[in-house]
Amino acid sequence: MDVSWTLWALTILGLCALIAVDFFIGRKPHDVSTKEAGIWSIVWIALAALFGLGLLVFGESQASGEFFAGFITEKSLSVDNLFVFVLIMAKFSVPSHLQQRVLLFGVLIALVLRAVFIAAGAAVIANFSWVFYIFGAFLIFTAWKLIQEARADEEEEEFEENRLLKTIERRFGVADRYHGTKLFIRNNGKRVLTPLMVVMLAIGTTDVLFALDSIPAIFGLTQDPYIVFTANAFALMGLRQLYFLIGGLLKKLVHLSYGLSVILGFIGVKLVLHALHESGVHVPEISIPVSLGVICGVLVITTITSLLANKKTAEAEAAAEAGKAEDGADRGAGIDA
Repeated sequence: MDVSWTLWALTILGLCALIAVDFFIGRKPHDVSTKEAGIWSIVWIALAALFGLGLLVFGESQASGEFFAGFITEKSLSVDNLFVFVLIMAKFSVPSHLQQRVLLFGVLIALVLRAVFIAAGAAVIANFSWVFYIFGAFLIFTAWKLIQEARADEEEEEFEENRLLKTIERRFGVADRYHGTKLFIRNNGKRVLTPLMVVMLAIGTTDVLFALDSIPAIFGLTQDPYIVFTANAFALMGLRQLYFLIGGLLKKLVHLSYGLSVILGFIGVKLVLHALHESGVHVPEISIPVSLGVICGVLVITTITSLLANKKTAEAEAAAEAGKAEDGADRGAGIDA
């Protein structure tokens, strides 16, 4: 898809306008209700759908298909990010009314950093087609690692600050408590960070680690930088509302890691096949409609199996509780006799 500099500029301006509206709405710190999060989640998804349909009407059908496949993939991978966001919020004991502000700026930092990754990835792909082999192998390895982590019985997870974050904290210092929405304060004449700023940086920089698999994944679906950037932008900008909407449901998606591993593995194979094709080897290539069908199918199956597994666990726990109650009643009756 040929994208002019004018279209790039208009797209970035449009995204900045949407971010400004989002900031204006959430400018006052408050506890986000499920209703508010649900409404705005629908709005962001609707905007992404309209953008994809716009590509279909004014652009190309292939570009539209690539956008939807990329958006759904990035959205599903971003849900996995929310697990870490929950750990970060708990680690820094972020007050509930400040969490929406943290996520707003954290996601904005993540979007800027991802734009840099996308530009670098597009430049590498344009000059070195063999990089598809590396991307494909990396995604297949990541898929296997996800399965191993899902199978590991980890009772409790805790967020660990990355080296960059620790360096920033040592260099500037951190206040001992939150000061509303302030990012910096004066402490004994020295300007120091507030915990709010540290949390924003934690979320923004931690997302870079997730970009290491999500960026190669979407480049496996499309090599168009415009589609890659816009799909990432729409997926990330709705992440704040998604956090409040399904934050309490995340633990119920017990099979999500398995689903994401299948998706990443599938895209990894697709990348390797594409690399072989570019090298002159006659191998079948996986089309965008097939990719879109596989991604959606895996997510639907993962959701259904997760809900069934949770229902089965709940029934087993209820039966165990009932059994304990009966045993207690029997022991009580024996003592009375």
